[in-house]
Amino acid sequence: MFKNMIVYRIAPQWQVELTQVEEALAKAPFMECGATQEKSLGWVPPRGDAHGPLAESVGGQWILRFMVESKVLPGSVLARRVKEKAERIEQETGRKPGKKESKELKDEAKLDLLPMAFTKQGSMWVWIDTASRLLVLDTSAQGRADEVVTLLVEALPGLSVSLINTQTSPQAAMSHWLKEQEPPVGFTVDRECELKSATEEKAVVRYARHPLDIEEVQAHIDAGKLPTKLALTWDDRVSFMLTEGLQIKKVAFLDTVFEGTKADDGGFDTDVAIATGELSKLIPDLIEALGGEAESGVASAAQAVATGTTPGAALQAAVPAEARGKDVAGRAVTGPATAPVDTDPDSAPF
Repeated sequence: MFKNMIVYRIAPQWQVELTQVEEALAKAPFMECGATQEKSLGWVPPRGDAHGPLAESVGGQWILRFMVESKVLPGSVLARRVKEKAERIEQETGRKPGKKESKELKDEAKLDLLPMAFTKQGSMWVWIDTASRLLVLDTSAQGRADEVVTLLVEALPGLSVSLINTQTSPQAAMSHWLKEQEPPVGFTVDRECELKSATEEKAVVRYARHPLDIEEVQAHIDAGKLPTKLALTWDDRVSFMLTEGLQIKKVAFLDTVFEGTKADDGGFDTDVAIATGELSKLIPDLIEALGGEAESGVASAAQAVATGTTPGAALQAAVPAEARGKDVAGRAVTGPATAPVDTDPDSAPF
């Protein structure tokens, strides 16, 4: 559970009960693809129980699970079926199909093949920490996160979120930690990183299972290569990979986390309690290590509410009126204007 994380800040005005979330998700349950349906998505019971609740609370932490199913239709198979249809028309009429007709043939071929296509499924854990106003998605692919966040904003009245934005960029911080060999308090630098040149050549240097406190790494940074990934450990309890886009990958809980637990202490509640208990401490420590949270539409509004100053622009961004889930320009608030690029989309669950 939560092997990867993309973290959002929830605007302070969003105050709902778990039952309201359950009712909203019940309007979009997951259903398997129909015979000619390419893709299906929706919400499933997090515990895996048939007809179970779509929103669970464990220790006050809300857990949801998003499911996607898609048909696998290889392009070469589709192209062959289209070619067969085109050749049949040419034989029967003596003419080759035009551009418009070829497109129609492709649509027909797809409908022919979809009932026979294999399906693949993928799911994503969604964690809502109402006390800390955090929305955490178990993915490292920004495009997939955007899809789920958009659906949540549309389904849950008043929900507005923004990607966590820090005063110091992860790349600048990682450069400092490697060059000066000064990891932030509570963290240690592990034995894996990736450095990439900003020049047109885009030269990449990767270290795996290798000490990073060496002059060679510092020389790469002096030469202009910047860290895009760095393995870290927090408090000797959780190891992870931090990326330049503030995505958290390869989350692993270390043995110290499980001290005092019994071998048979597994199950959904235990897994959620352990994961959220550790990560709810790691996330704020990581934000602090990156200089604290920078102001954004959601963050500045939270500060305004906390101080009671509530400037108009901040309130308008955080407390949408008629257009829920919109910013002052009327757009859905799902993160900054320039979201991080998906550097490894294939590692995502779907």
